[in-house]
Amino acid sequence: MFSRLFNTSSPNPAARQALVFDACSVGVVLRAVLFVQLVVATAALYGTDDALGWISTMALLTGASLPGTLIWLIAACSLKHQLQRMSMRGQYLAGVLLGALAGLYACSMLSFIGLQNMPWLASAVTGGLLAALLVTALVLRARGSTPAQTQARLTELQSRIRPHFLFNTLNSAIALVRAEPAKAEAMLEDLSDLFRYALAEPHTTTTLAQEIELAQRYLSIEQVRFEQRLQVQWQLDESAHGALLPPLLLQPLVENAIRHGIEPHSRGGKLQVRTERRGQQALIQIINTLPDGEAPPTSPGHGMALENVKARLSLLHDLQGSFSARKRNGFFIVRLTVPLPTPQTSA
Repeated sequence: MFSRLFNTSSPNPAARQALVFDACSVGVVLRAVLFVQLVVATAALYGTDDALGWISTMALLTGASLPGTLIWLIAACSLKHQLQRMSMRGQYLAGVLLGALAGLYACSMLSFIGLQNMPWLASAVTGGLLAALLVTALVLRARGSTPAQTQARLTELQSRIRPHFLFNTLNSAIALVRAEPAKAEAMLEDLSDLFRYALAEPHTTTTLAQEIELAQRYLSIEQVRFEQRLQVQWQLDESAHGALLPPLLLQPLVENAIRHGIEPHSRGGKLQVRTERRGQQALIQIINTLPDGEAPPTSPGHGMALENVKARLSLLHDLQGSFSARKRNGFFIVRLTVPLPTPQTSA
């Protein structure tokens, strides 16, 4: 039971090196282009006395540097799997070498338009230096995100294992022990699986399929507590379930929906979980009804937990993931999009 959720081992982990920089990421592409353009804009200030001269020089340098930057990014992305097999030092050297070649390509663009006395050596050195600075910045950013990931996980665990949820579940199980012992046993098994997963060794990612299974375990417990007050609807597209998510991402969103949308209302409400594949992205939506004016006031919700989810999603997918939460026509809608993993050729 529930064994798939705990199967976090990967084949031959010792043979897999960490990728220093991933030039296939949209965020890396944008940062690389903006970084090089900032350097070009600064370099264009030298030797110019007015704004028109600066714009003219910058346009000339951009016409050479931008294609060179794109060549570097395309080459690094195309060689991604080869780079991953190298040591960290080898990846650094490969990035610098590709930068030097990109610098030579940029210089050839200037030569192509008819400029004389091209600084070929200086262009190669500059390209290599810019590539080294960019790779270093990406590595420092990745290292800097590690404490944030750890803190985000600890915060999520604190909100995940709330005492009120534990006590309510145990009280419900106690009430069922004599009348419906099989249901009480199933409820305690689900609770055990939830806590075992939450307290397992931390891992960086999980799949949408595993997150859905975890949320289903949680909702089966809440279904016993709320009975007819909780109406759950699943609209699942299995083709999207290979998408990678931070662990314990979906279940807190579902719990948030019940705590602030279903529980306050005496008649309960509806909760809907949707997944859908759209091109190379997975769309995830959690929709819950909002309590009306007759419901007793609750503590402010849909705040800290949502910000935590948004931060963790950004750490994993950068600009390729998106998150939004809004109220609309009596519903609270949380919407996430994450990229689907691309098929990899076997090594």
